[in-house]
Amino acid sequence: MQLNTSQQQRVNQDNVVSYLQQLIRFRSITPEQGGAINWLQQQLQQRGFDCHVFTCHGVTNLVADCYFGPGAKFAFCGHIDVVPADASRWHVDPFAAEIVNGEIIGRGAADMKGGVAAMLEATDRVLMQSPTQGHFYWLITSDEEGEALYGSAEIANYLAAQGKHLDVCLVGEPTADKRVGDTIKNGRRGALSARIEVLGKAGHVAYPEHSVNAAHLAAQMSMALQQIDWQKDIEGSKTTLQITGLTVPNSLDNLVPASCFIEFNVRYSHGYRSESVKRLITAALAPWQQHTTISWQRPCEPYYTAGGGAYDLLAALEEAIYQSTQSYPQLSTSGGTSDGRFFASADTQVVECGVRNHTIHQDNERVAVSDLAKITEIYERTLAHFFTK
Repeated sequence: MQLNTSQQQRVNQDNVVSYLQQLIRFRSITPEQGGAINWLQQQLQQRGFDCHVFTCHGVTNLVADCYFGPGAKFAFCGHIDVVPADASRWHVDPFAAEIVNGEIIGRGAADMKGGVAAMLEATDRVLMQSPTQGHFYWLITSDEEGEALYGSAEIANYLAAQGKHLDVCLVGEPTADKRVGDTIKNGRRGALSARIEVLGKAGHVAYPEHSVNAAHLAAQMSMALQQIDWQKDIEGSKTTLQITGLTVPNSLDNLVPASCFIEFNVRYSHGYRSESVKRLITAALAPWQQHTTISWQRPCEPYYTAGGGAYDLLAALEEAIYQSTQSYPQLSTSGGTSDGRFFASADTQVVECGVRNHTIHQDNERVAVSDLAKITEIYERTLAHFFTK
């Protein structure tokens, strides 16, 4: 029996909903894959992909690829690990994937099993069009929500060792604000944390002239950090430095503290690298150099995709969004870091696009079925641009 357009759309929507429900039911709390990557491996192998699964320090990674013909080397990048969920605070079981009022509720529904499910359905649809060009990769890890040391970073190392170069990479992170397709990330700011130990000289508060107050020094240094001029910033990619901790290990109210600790985090524009950020901060703290010891933590380099070139992912995605929503997306580099940084380079364009992010990491995380259908349509159009003539 031939299905009409409405019936076929219903079948397609049922497919992507089913995929997402199955993924949510895998308890893949980072860095555990909980069976999710094994299931994806099986699904992709059934669709003709060559799959390689490897583990590294308890992290499970999947690299799958399918060659259609000469053309762009396109990768879908994502993760199936999720943050923990306290079931006592949820309206439903966070791993049951119940549908309530048109929304699929479950840990990872938006971040980012929804993107993985949508990409799997989009893959099905494109394969039905008999693609004749391009090389399609799936890159999936169970270590994005944690330290991200042995996930996509190791996948990138594996690809490099195999001599496999990507032209474009679409990351399925949740990027939308009010509606699917309204915002995509064509880059991410870098991130750098630090802890400063400020050393003074203890003394009685009644005789401050005989002491050096470490807390006072820390306050001055905090102000200096806020006054750094980030001259390489551009509109849409601003650098921000936030003091996240000021600690004085002092339990007496009549003692000038001899030490104080400052903790801060910098989210910096793609105009900088972590080493240049360190130099600017070190210069700002130079007047107090003899009183400080600084330790740097968790550097994450920024990336930025301007588009253009032989394979323009940004233009293809913008056009797919317009065809699906009748409006163009806002480009942004805001938010936290993502695994896109491990694949971005001067030769590899990386763009992030996914469902709404208004409930990610929250109790009762959810995604609307209609939003899931819309992002699937956007992915399908994007894949067709690269794989079908």
